[in-house]
Amino acid sequence: MASTPVVPIDYKAIKTNDKEDDKFRVYSADEDTPARVIEHYRDMRSNHTVEFYKRMEQKYSFENGGRRKMTIEQAFAELEDYIDASDPDLDLPNMLHLMQTAEGIRKAGHPDWLQLTGLVHDMGKIMFLWGTNEDGQDGYSPTGKQWALGGDTFVVGCQIPDDAVVFPEFNRLNPDMQDSRYNTKYGIYQPHCGIDNLMFAWGHDEYMYRMLVANNCTLPREALDMIRYHSAYPWHDRGAYKHLMAEEDEERIQWVKLFNKFDLYTKDGDNDLKLEEVWPYYKGLCEKYGLGGELIGDLAVKAV
Repeated sequence: MASTPVVPIDYKAIKTNDKEDDKFRVYSADEDTPARVIEHYRDMRSNHTVEFYKRMEQKYSFENGGRRKMTIEQAFAELEDYIDASDPDLDLPNMLHLMQTAEGIRKAGHPDWLQLTGLVHDMGKIMFLWGTNEDGQDGYSPTGKQWALGGDTFVVGCQIPDDAVVFPEFNRLNPDMQDSRYNTKYGIYQPHCGIDNLMFAWGHDEYMYRMLVANNCTLPREALDMIRYHSAYPWHDRGAYKHLMAEEDEERIQWVKLFNKFDLYTKDGDNDLKLEEVWPYYKGLCEKYGLGGELIGDLAVKAV
C-alpha cells in the first residue's frame, strides 16, 4: 500500500480557474443552483432505496456475461456529449472534465496510476447506454433523468444524515425512511462493519469499480477506492458514517479526499483540452495497468 497522502489545504496549485472556493458546490434553492440540479437531487432522494440498489446490482452484474465490448477510447467517445445533470460547477461534456482531472493530477507530479484514475473515474457513466429514464439512467435526452448515474451518493439501508447531505429537506421523500428496518442510525449494518460493506446509492462509481475488477485491471486499491467512493461526499467531505467505518478506513479516506480536490478544483469551462493531444500518453498508462488489449472479464475493455 502506498504511504498515506497529505491532503493539501491550499488549493491554488490545483485550481485551473479564478473561481472562489466557496462558489464551488453551491446547493441551495435560495442561491444560484440550476433548477436541473435541484430536480436531480429530489429524484435521487426519492428513488434510491435498498430495493433499487439490489435491482441495479443484479442488472449490471458481470457474472453472466457482458453487454458490449468496447475500447477505452470508444467509451470516451460515448461520453463526449454527456453532460452531468447533477453538477452545478461545469455545464460542459463529461469527457472534458475527465481530461482536466487527469492533467491536473499529472501537473502536480502525482504517480501515473493516480493520473490514470483521474482519466477514468467517471467513465462508469457509460452505464447510460443500457439505462432507462425510469431507472434514472437516461444520458441521451437533454431532459433525461440521471439520478442513478451521477450526484452525491449516500448510504442506503440506514438513516440519511440531515447534516451531511445536500438538500436535506428531500430526505423525507425517501421510501426507506418510512421503513423501520432502514431508518435508524445503524439500519441493516453492524457498528464499524467497514466502508466496503455499505451500499451507497447506485451510480457510475459502483458500476465503474465493478467493471475494473471484472477486467482484472492492476490499478492499486487506493485507485479503486477513489473511483468507488469519490461521489460519497457525505462520507469523505462531511464526516458521516464514522460509526460504520473500520479502522483501516481512516487511511483509505485520505486518498479519496486527495483525489476529490483534483476532481473538484480542475473544473474549468475555458480549459479546452483535446483528447488526441494527450491520448498517446494515457494509452501507455492503460496498457501498463491492465486496460490495454483484450481483457479477461465480462465486459471487455481495451486501449487502442
